[in-house]
Amino acid sequence: MAKLWEKSTQVNAKIEAFTIGRDREMDIFLAKYDVLGSMAHIRMLESVGLLQAEELKSLLAELKNIYNLAEKGEIVIEEGVEDVHSQVEMLLTCKLGDVGKKIHSGRSRNDQVLLDLKLFARAEIEKTVSTLNDLFDVLISQSNNYKDVLLPGYTHLQVAMPSSFGLWFGAYAESLADDLQLLLSAWKITNRNPLGSAAGYGSSFPLDRQLTTDLLGFDTMNYNVVYAQMGRGKMERTVANALASVAATVAKLAFDACMFTSQNFGFIKLADEFTTGSSIMPHKKNPDVFELTRAKCNKLQSIPQQIMLITNNLPSGYFRDLQIIKEIFVPAFAELTDCMEMTAMMMSQVVVNTEILKDSRYDYLFSVEEVNRLTLSGVPFRDAYKQVGLEIESGNFKPDKTVKHTHQGSIGNLCNDEICIYKDDILSQFTFQKVRDAEKALLE
Repeated sequence: MAKLWEKSTQVNAKIEAFTIGRDREMDIFLAKYDVLGSMAHIRMLESVGLLQAEELKSLLAELKNIYNLAEKGEIVIEEGVEDVHSQVEMLLTCKLGDVGKKIHSGRSRNDQVLLDLKLFARAEIEKTVSTLNDLFDVLISQSNNYKDVLLPGYTHLQVAMPSSFGLWFGAYAESLADDLQLLLSAWKITNRNPLGSAAGYGSSFPLDRQLTTDLLGFDTMNYNVVYAQMGRGKMERTVANALASVAATVAKLAFDACMFTSQNFGFIKLADEFTTGSSIMPHKKNPDVFELTRAKCNKLQSIPQQIMLITNNLPSGYFRDLQIIKEIFVPAFAELTDCMEMTAMMMSQVVVNTEILKDSRYDYLFSVEEVNRLTLSGVPFRDAYKQVGLEIESGNFKPDKTVKHTHQGSIGNLCNDEICIYKDDILSQFTFQKVRDAEKALLE
């Protein structure tokens, strides 16, 4: 099948296979977004006189049919067709004849794929934010449920000071709120329209870039056409950095959970149906979900570096190197979402040990509490520290296991309501509804 760019010479079959790579596989994820971009583009072409009204009507009707196929997962990029852009144009031309060939005026596949990736990324960011919010809610709820249950806090993996399950669950909730801030920045960089930059140098056609920006629900356009092309790779790296930050939070939580479920700690217990067994040891109940979550999240944290290494020695302009980013970037969202969903399910049903600190091995957790008590009674802090230290050395330290922390963010004052307000303020700044309304209007 002839390529969009092919003239009198056919490309070598091995060269074709190598240069296409996994594009057909990855472009299935972009198919419906490619159609949305084409619908906006041809509306703009009609508005500037490059399409007739009847041509626009027939093109929009057929593009809606193709969109519905893509939405149902039934679109196929056929053998010999390079990419989703070529497939959509071929389907239009087969159905409508020469009018199908008109949709590419003022476009390059360069700005098409830029647009497709941005439309895909912003849809996936919305799903990621929703899943993150669900996990946040689970963690805040558990923090409130177990706010009065103490557990050891560690530094250097040595018993250090009293902590609580309220603090532990709440800490990861607040970490996700900060991750949400990075996702918001990634959203804002993603939600800018590159369409009309063509191959990176604009077009002599009188394109109305503001119209396609509005039709697709973007906040603004990428104004400079050279910069729009430079955004390929930059957008993916920026989004991947935000995903990596979420992954880092989830990986750390998974590590804690693995450690806390072991018999040497015994702080939490997973439901039996959430664990796996051993083929040789009948007693084993392994936290495999958290181990796999930790590994997958660590892998996700490598993606920004992979993208950086593909792009960091490229000058301005388009290069085929950028194609490889798709196969790294596109699957990342689903993998992170799976990890967050698993973590939320596990954390919502975890069983907490409420009697941890009755064990005498944790008596020294309360040494700082005793130093502070003496200091409040008038003993200079350094003298109080020495007095308690000598009692510990001589084996005469007797802990008072009551804990009275009152400052903001401490055991007795978790500030969970404030953390929720902080998260909700960030959440309110995503323009998801504007995007949904724009896409719905395009399809009507």
